Amino acid sequence: MKIAIASDHRGVKYKNEIITYLQSKDYEIIDCSKENTPTDDYPDFAFKVCDCVVSKKADIGILVCRTGIGMSIAANKVKGIRCAKINSLEDAILSRNDNGANVMTFNFTENIENIKRYIDAFITADVINDERHQRRVNKIIEYEDSHYDS
Repeated sequence: MKIAIASDHRGVKYKNEIITYLQSKDYEIIDCSKENTPTDDYPDFAFKVCDCVVSKKADIGILVCRTGIGMSIAANKVKGIRCAKINSLEDAILSRNDNGANVMTFNFTENIENIKRYIDAFITADVINDERHQRRVNKIIEYEDSHYDS
């Protein structure tokens, strides 16, 4: 599995810990924010990760910033992305099962060990495991396809 990851300047420590953790599990990592400065703009990094996912260079994406909210908002502007801000194991599993999320965001104030568990749960969860969930996600995709250019 290939995973694209990025953080703003505040999330670099967590991003690096996540990369080390995922590499220890033999995942291929694409670091989309190798250079971070206090004046960087988180949308730039969110778009890079999402472009990797949409183009199938990566299977999923991970974004880290102070709250996880800004990255999530930016990511969800990319056609084909369903990004979830993860705060619990249940969020990690249900965002995949019910919503087919392909990108996840975290805030860097969350405990890193919890984040590792959330990532494991997200990676191993079934993607859309029920017809009613697929029907709902299809409505989102159809709306996106009919209202926004590629």
